[in-house]
Amino acid sequence: MTPAILLRRFAAIAVAALVGLTALPAAANQTDFATWLAGVRQDAIAAGIKPVTVDRAFAGLKPIPRVLELDRKQPESVLTFNQYIGRVVPQQRIDTARARLAENRPLLDEISAKYGVQPRFIVALWGIESDFGRLTGGFPVVASLATLAYDGRRSAFFRKELLNALKILDHGDIAPEAMIGSWAGAMGQSQFMPSSYLSYAVNWSGDGRRDIWTRKEDVFASIANYLSRIGWHGDQTWGREVKLPANFDRSLAGITAVKPLAEWQRLGVRRTDGGDLPSGDAAAALILPGGNEGPALLVYDNFRAVLKWNNSLFFASAVGYLADGMEQR
Repeated sequence: MTPAILLRRFAAIAVAALVGLTALPAAANQTDFATWLAGVRQDAIAAGIKPVTVDRAFAGLKPIPRVLELDRKQPESVLTFNQYIGRVVPQQRIDTARARLAENRPLLDEISAKYGVQPRFIVALWGIESDFGRLTGGFPVVASLATLAYDGRRSAFFRKELLNALKILDHGDIAPEAMIGSWAGAMGQSQFMPSSYLSYAVNWSGDGRRDIWTRKEDVFASIANYLSRIGWHGDQTWGREVKLPANFDRSLAGITAVKPLAEWQRLGVRRTDGGDLPSGDAAAALILPGGNEGPALLVYDNFRAVLKWNNSLFFASAVGYLADGMEQR
């Protein structure tokens, strides 16, 4: 699992690992799995999903113990900010991102023109979420979501995502056996949860199927549509590293503490080379994602948009760093 996906998940709960079972302990759910799944089937059909779709998706379905092991064994803290950036945005990934940007420039420019999202940010999210489509997960999404929904700790969330996955299958975008993703149900090269897929996935290729698994044009357009819909500004960047003056009041930092750039300039904040901040009436927040051991970043509305994609300062910073890396030589 990539660090991007790891940071998205909830903190681990200390429980005994489940090994080699096809049903879960009674403490997790008071009904057996077959009975529980029959109830989900009823809910799906009541929601308008065709019975044949549900029956095909649920054929031979059993909980996956490995999914629970991965869910329960996540460490609460894995990497420092600098370690995370070093792992997620190494020079090799920057070089690959630059090459992928050039290879797909005509397509990316078309998509950018429609959605108002700069190509480098589309490629950055593609690169971080799935290593440019190389790492999309190896778990059957329906079985993974059913496992997590039946587990009982976050059943409402995952039951909803399971029903959303069935809606996708019912639409005919993909076959159940091809609906593969992460152990937590994130799918395709953009790693969308089923709810995000239903809200933001795009059929750019025009064949009637929104294919974020194998078609780059649908992957790129879906990423751009997602960002556009959650408040992206195509005429702005994400932010920048800055230099703080000695004895700077760090209590002023925080993602919600937005101030005009002129105010940060007055407070002594400068570019890393000591130059003045950009002029204009833009506003930004100062964040210290690595605490006193990491850089200071001035971030704009687009950074907050990425936080709606993945609510992690580390992740959003990595997207910005990778996007900037494509422009630097």
